[in-house]
This record gives sequence, structure tokens and C-alpha cells, in this order.
Amino acid sequence: MSFSFRTARRVSLALSTSAALSLVAVASSGAQATAMSAATALKVGDMAPDFSVTTVTSAGVEARKFKLSEHRGETVVLAFFPKARTSGCTTQMEAYRDQYSNLFLGGKKVALIGVSIDADTSLISWAKDAKFPFRFAADVDRAVGVAFGANTGTGYHKRHLYVIDPKGRIALINTPFLQMAADAYTNLGTAVAQASGGK
Repeated sequence: MSFSFRTARRVSLALSTSAALSLVAVASSGAQATAMSAATALKVGDMAPDFSVTTVTSAGVEARKFKLSEHRGETVVLAFFPKARTSGCTTQMEAYRDQYSNLFLGGKKVALIGVSIDADTSLISWAKDAKFPFRFAADVDRAVGVAFGANTGTGYHKRHLYVIDPKGRIALINTPFLQMAADAYTNLGTAVAQASGGK
């Protein structure tokens, strides 16, 4: 009797632990599914999710956080990328730099923001060394990436790109942005020009 009672209790505890772990796993996968669904939930014509994030330039950390809703009247381009100074990301950002006047109208009423999970110090250093004329966002907590489906809450951002028109609506979604394809930049330039009231 004593043995079977102890055995039954151990089995009961094991089952309880297993059930608790299963609930944790379900909750975790649910959170990831929610984050992943953001990428498919957002579509052209939708209002872009508002956010506030620390931004930097080659001159250092900007005094005020960048809040999307405060930039109505501008076209905002969010270029999510995995990691500063890696080869693919360098190719992408250098192309943006070299074609800045054509793709982003030289920054006139167009705000280009490269978004990664890198620390602000790493992004400032990179912007200085490469002479990038645009902002970077230090999305270290991944909140912006999750909101736009570029991140599930862990790891690096995926290479996703969004063009947001002056009214705050999404004008272009490019997931993934193919940094080695010439037409990716052509399509981007066209979307920016159209969103900004150009051709």
C-alpha cells in the first residue's frame, strides 16, 4: 500500500510537471506565432503600426526618439536588416548611400531608417566609417521588428522593407528585400517617388 501510494504520487507529480512544461511550450509558441503573423497581417494600404525607437546618425544618438506618428507629411522607409558590418547588410546600406539622391530624394521629406538589433554605439561607428547619410534605429528590444513581422522576438531581424506614405499608410512591403537584385532598388525608388507625390 505504502509503495503503491508513493509510486502513484511520483507519477502524479511527473504528469503535473509535464503538463506545466507543455503549457509553457504552448504559450511560447503562441507568442512566436503572434509575432510571425504580423508579417502576413500587414498589407499595402494598412496604417503602419506606430512605434518609438532610439535613432542614431554618424553624429551620434539623436536627442529625441523617432516616433512614427510624429512624421506625418514625410515618406518613411524602414529597412530591417540582420547585423551591422556583415557583407549582405553592407552591400544594402552602401547601395542606399550611393543612390541616396535618386532612391530617397536626397532626404527631402523622406526619412530612411535602417533598423537592426545592434547597439547604438555599433551603429554610430558604422555610420561614421561608411559615411551613411541616413538614420539607424537601435531596436535592441526587437519591439519594432516584432510589430512589422521582421522578428519573432528572438535573434536577428529578417531583411524586410516597408515604405510608409505621408499619411502613415503602407505603400510597399518587400519581404525579403533582395539586396543583390537591381530591380529591388528600382522598385523601391518608384515606390518612394509615388508615395511622395512624384512620378
